[in-house]
Amino acid sequence: MKKPPRMATDLLVLTLPAVLAIAMGTGRQNAAAPTHTDAPADAALLARGEYVAKAADCAGCHTAPQGGAPFAGGLGMGSPFGTIKTSNITPDPSYGIGRYSFEDFDRAVRHGVAPGGKALYPAMPYPEFSKMSDGDLRALYAYLMQRVAPVPKPNEPADVAFPFNQRWTLFGWQFVFMPRGGFKSHAPNDPQWTRGAYLVQSLGHCGACHTPRGWGYQERGYDESANRFLTGGINDHWFAANLTGDPGSGLGRMGEADIARFLKTGHAAGNVAYGSMVEQIEDSTQYLSDDDLLAIAHYLKTLPPRQPSGTFAPVSQPARTSSNGNRVPDSQSVGYLVYRSFCARCHGEDGKGVPLAFPALAGNPSVLAKDTTSLIRLLVEGGNSAATLSGPPRQRMPGFAGLISNAQIADALTYVRGAWGNDAQPISGNDVAALRQILHK
Repeated sequence: MKKPPRMATDLLVLTLPAVLAIAMGTGRQNAAAPTHTDAPADAALLARGEYVAKAADCAGCHTAPQGGAPFAGGLGMGSPFGTIKTSNITPDPSYGIGRYSFEDFDRAVRHGVAPGGKALYPAMPYPEFSKMSDGDLRALYAYLMQRVAPVPKPNEPADVAFPFNQRWTLFGWQFVFMPRGGFKSHAPNDPQWTRGAYLVQSLGHCGACHTPRGWGYQERGYDESANRFLTGGINDHWFAANLTGDPGSGLGRMGEADIARFLKTGHAAGNVAYGSMVEQIEDSTQYLSDDDLLAIAHYLKTLPPRQPSGTFAPVSQPARTSSNGNRVPDSQSVGYLVYRSFCARCHGEDGKGVPLAFPALAGNPSVLAKDTTSLIRLLVEGGNSAATLSGPPRQRMPGFAGLISNAQIADALTYVRGAWGNDAQPISGNDVAALRQILHK
């Protein structure tokens, strides 16, 4: 998540990763400015605003870890250009957005410009939020202003090196890369499709993680008309999966009900959420209505297969473990021996896992993905499943960085990517070593 080009167009590359943060300014507001407190909103509008805040995962990014005050900012977002801390979006008049008018709020959320004419880093997904409806934006504003407790917590400045700390250059990035025209339905006669498309493209800002980046670090598409939209992308050293209909590493073998259940609980069809998707489910999608979850699933299932990677044919066959693709029996496979010693207890000798506890590895889209960042990271440092109101208890996977070597990790993952009908390319010890160096593990 590339080496920036040089000046003029070079200055257009001043973006941070597509993390889910609304960076609405970094300093103290003018104390002489009036506080904007509109007439109290009715209960229905405030309820809608709370729902929009959850759908947009505002608290998930604007709450510091380890007991931070909700919406008061302080979560660090790493990027190739430095670190940005999410801002305070409580209605505190000095450090938050308490003095924002609705027009100020609109310019920040949908246009990426804070009061005072300061361009915002696209750490806030305002390209997606530019598609937010007027009604949802007004409801969100009312909720943040009237139902969120003000917290007088100063914002922390971004630790971004020159020239990426020159915010004026972001206006060039916005001019070149921002989508225009708001949300447009390409299936006006299908209300469920339209609702799902709106949630995915706007409030849910799924493309911020699941769409790959271009030369200017822009998302390579903002709707289904773009060939790379939702085909998978790297975010904070996790690979966000392909959400198109690819039957290998995508959603081709999951039904609409499976996708909706996954977004609600973090579990479905043998798949278990991991990495940053865990927080997304816990903070956001588990609170969406069943109708909205099914609308998202319905929309995603209409995306044609793109950027295919790996295949799955559930037949009885030995694992492909050697670098030249030869098939060897398990008894001669170092990868199998590592897998049996460290992995089979939870994921099974047959790779089928344990329903509602441990994911199946046979046919798992993440196992078949071309990008192996997430696979390696999970084996190196471990992870945990989501803890939701309606899902099973959280389970934790241990990390193996201190137990097995880089070569053994690579052998085990290569075995998994070629066993039980999986067919994906092998992983090398150099691949593991390179990611461990980045992660400092």
